[in-house]
Amino acid sequence: MSGAIILIGAPGAGKTRTGKRVARALGIPHIDTDKRFVAEHGAIAEFFEAYGEPEFRRIERELVADAVREDAIVSLGGGAVLDPATQELLEGLTVIQLTSSVEAIRERIEREPDEAAKRPLLAGGGVEAWSRLVEARRPIYDRLATVTIDTSHRTFESVAEEVVEWLRNR
Repeated sequence: MSGAIILIGAPGAGKTRTGKRVARALGIPHIDTDKRFVAEHGAIAEFFEAYGEPEFRRIERELVADAVREDAIVSLGGGAVLDPATQELLEGLTVIQLTSSVEAIRERIEREPDEAAKRPLLAGGGVEAWSRLVEARRPIYDRLATVTIDTSHRTFESVAEEVVEWLRNR
């Protein structure tokens, strides 16, 4: 397999957890653009507060541009696709959209409240904010996706197995 394989989707859908498992199964690197951002610039929520979303998106676009040049599984932050230049970078690549139901996200947030706190666009709004965010982004996710896989009420191991099988059979 050559070229980047991109995972997109809503916050909490499992892009990082699935991406790590898929990369391990395929024997290739996993890149999480949010983790690269944090390593270089600190916590995303704090950066958002100090510098704003436009500056975050500018840096994120550069990180995505670097990542998609690698032979790797690349997990993007949920909002990375909002940037038109990032959308252009993804055209023609294998883009896997991970989705999740509101109920599954509610369970994940309740199980892991620290995860919700790391997501600046969800801070204080919970699943209602998540739902509005996803509905606003859905047309972009759907347009960019080569395939869509639902992660609701599934283990990330089973989701990764489905992704690997899809990649091998295409």
